[in-house]
Amino acid sequence: MYVTMWNQLKHIGSHCVITRVWQQHTLFRNYARLWRCVSSRLRELWTFSNHSRRTHDSPDSFASSSPVNGNGLRERPPWRILFFGTDEFAVESLKALTLSRDSSPKTAVDTLEVVTLPAVLSKELPVRRFASQNELPIHDWPHIGPCEQFDVGVVVSFGCLLPEDLILKFPYGILNVHPSLLPRWRGPAPVFHTVLNGDTETGVTIMQIRPKRFDVGPILIQDKCLVQPHCTAQELGATLAKMGAKMLISTLENLPERIQNKKEQSKQGSTFAPKISVDMSWVNWEDQSCDQIGRLFQAIGSRISLRTLWIRHTIKLLDFVGKNEIPVVSESERQRKPTPGSLLYHKESNTLLVCCKDGWVGFKAVKLKKRLSAADFYNGYLHQYFLRKSERQQSECLFQTYKPEPKDVKKRKLHQQV
Repeated sequence: MYVTMWNQLKHIGSHCVITRVWQQHTLFRNYARLWRCVSSRLRELWTFSNHSRRTHDSPDSFASSSPVNGNGLRERPPWRILFFGTDEFAVESLKALTLSRDSSPKTAVDTLEVVTLPAVLSKELPVRRFASQNELPIHDWPHIGPCEQFDVGVVVSFGCLLPEDLILKFPYGILNVHPSLLPRWRGPAPVFHTVLNGDTETGVTIMQIRPKRFDVGPILIQDKCLVQPHCTAQELGATLAKMGAKMLISTLENLPERIQNKKEQSKQGSTFAPKISVDMSWVNWEDQSCDQIGRLFQAIGSRISLRTLWIRHTIKLLDFVGKNEIPVVSESERQRKPTPGSLLYHKESNTLLVCCKDGWVGFKAVKLKKRLSAADFYNGYLHQYFLRKSERQQSECLFQTYKPEPKDVKKRKLHQQV
């Protein structure tokens, strides 16, 4: 009996010890996470503390002192820069950096190297092509080698999340040129969503990036601009790219001061701009207004054609004509209150008219198997269909809204097939 009691006591005691050790281990892990976060911010503050003291003690020290202090940290431009980018928007900033590097005297850039996606994946991305043409050293992501020789990084439309250990290798951090007024339109497609949403004002933000999340870092500078009526995403992107390139050079020329005066993003007004996809291109004739369809075309039409269904065939809608430019619809058609998706062909203007939620929009061409003008589509398809079919069947000759099946229905069908 005593042996049994002793064994039970040993079991209870060992359980208490294990529980106590596990609690201490969990507490230690929480402290470790907190220390990593605090030490990261302390290192960032320490990097600039020496420069801050010098600037405060002597207003002329920035202009007269050596560009490198005792710790090997450059205190003023020109900087050694590593650039991360991929597309045409990024090329504008890279072009400005290259011109600054080649200028005399150098006001912002001393040396410049480029990181982009590997050639196999990039298919001659614009940034890679520009870097090759201008004989800039190119590094393939993610194998970029040592970064200790650089003062600051610049990221423009790169699309890859940079790890914390890489960010901390740059004494002045990594700057990002973002084409929106952050925190509005964080994410990979801010220009498209600016146009799609009908925003009348946008701009460019220069910020410092932080690890683990896109577009949440402190703002160094932010400038606004108006969005012109009927402006496409392609046109707006070109405008913002040039604007961002100028802001980037200005920021680099005054980098220590800009970093000292940086401010955290507002916690209010944050919106997300996901990547555009083919699913966005389907027109909903019942729910979308003339203005919404127009903005959809302006936002994605240069990359992805708008789509609809016609008698179970997918049709791409080309050369959009807005409600203010389409021919006047006859009074009889207005009184008839046509079903959304109804079609009319206006011979004089060679325009295919489609009824939507609050009016009519037009298209000068479509693509079925090949590109067809509105006249060719009417003569080769619509007119022949009307001649062959009864009045009831003619009423079915509409552009239909594509309605994808819910995921659970798709899974059920696949399961039944198996």
